[in-house]
Amino acid sequence: MRAAQARVVSLQRQREQEREAAAEAARRAVIRRAQREAASAVAEEVPRVLDSIDRSVAEARLALAAAEAERSAHSEELTALRAQESSLRERLAGLTESVHGLELQIHEKKLHLSGLLERVASELALDEDILIAEYGPDQPVPHDPGAEEPDDDTAIPFDRRIQERRLKEAERKLAQLGRVNPLALEEFAALEQRHAFLTEQLSDLTKTRQDLLAIIAELDERMQVIFASAFEDTKQAFGEVFPLLFPGGSGSISLTDPENLLTTGIEVAVRPVGKKIERLSLLSGGERSLAAVALLVAIFKARPSPFYILDEVEAALDDANLGRLLTVFEQLRENSQLLVITHQKRTMEIADALYGVSMRQDGVSAVVGQRVGDRATASA
Repeated sequence: MRAAQARVVSLQRQREQEREAAAEAARRAVIRRAQREAASAVAEEVPRVLDSIDRSVAEARLALAAAEAERSAHSEELTALRAQESSLRERLAGLTESVHGLELQIHEKKLHLSGLLERVASELALDEDILIAEYGPDQPVPHDPGAEEPDDDTAIPFDRRIQERRLKEAERKLAQLGRVNPLALEEFAALEQRHAFLTEQLSDLTKTRQDLLAIIAELDERMQVIFASAFEDTKQAFGEVFPLLFPGGSGSISLTDPENLLTTGIEVAVRPVGKKIERLSLLSGGERSLAAVALLVAIFKARPSPFYILDEVEAALDDANLGRLLTVFEQLRENSQLLVITHQKRTMEIADALYGVSMRQDGVSAVVGQRVGDRATASA
């Protein structure tokens, strides 16, 4: 095709030259007639040559189209081959990586197997052959009660799924147990001893508590009996003492809650002659003081004591009420000793002995004592 194209170009160039030559021959017909005749002969051959050239060009174009089609087919085939090569390379890379991973897994499995064999040898003193012969996957295993198989105690064929489930369950239970404590037995013995001691102490405390509750109940009962008896005696004594201090009057005491003697309160009701009193605050100062002394003396009479100390109990009393109170003092002194702190002269007159504080001329305080009863006996 290239040769034909070159030939076509050459012929075209030659034709142009010939045309130029013909033109030049025409111009120079006179001079170059011989050349014109030669050119005419050549011109006669040109159509045949051009027809031959045209046929060659058409054939060359057909060959070029076929070559182009063949080249396109080869290009498509080359593209498909390159894509196939890329896919094969990727697959080869994946296979290489997979093989590398498998090799690593095989190496890890070998290391794991070696570790297991060493562990079996150290813990169970068994070699690989005996271990596989006695505990291999072809050997039946004990039936797991938690498995889905029938409930019996016979051995069953090895099933990896079932055994893996048993392993996970055992690992879960082992994890729940926590870390192994080598001192667990000693600690358990100490805790058991401590538990026995605490149990004994708790039993003793429970028994002691029951005993204390029984004692408290007995004391409560005894206190109620004693309080009830003392209250009745005090109530009777108050009914006897109050008329002595309030001639013509009446007074009484009562319980606010007779059902609960340990928590009850005591109400005092007094009624001097000629007065209707609902509250003690309505009494005069002397009457309130005398009513309080009446209750106090009633308690003294209900439960006598070897001696009593009274501090200014008659300070707010007038002469008439003081005389009544001194009468009560005379009754009390028959069985008890009275120590009275007072500034009342009449109270001092009935005393057996007087004690006071006096300041001497030098400004120093001195305690002065005088037995009035001895002086009265001496004068007699």
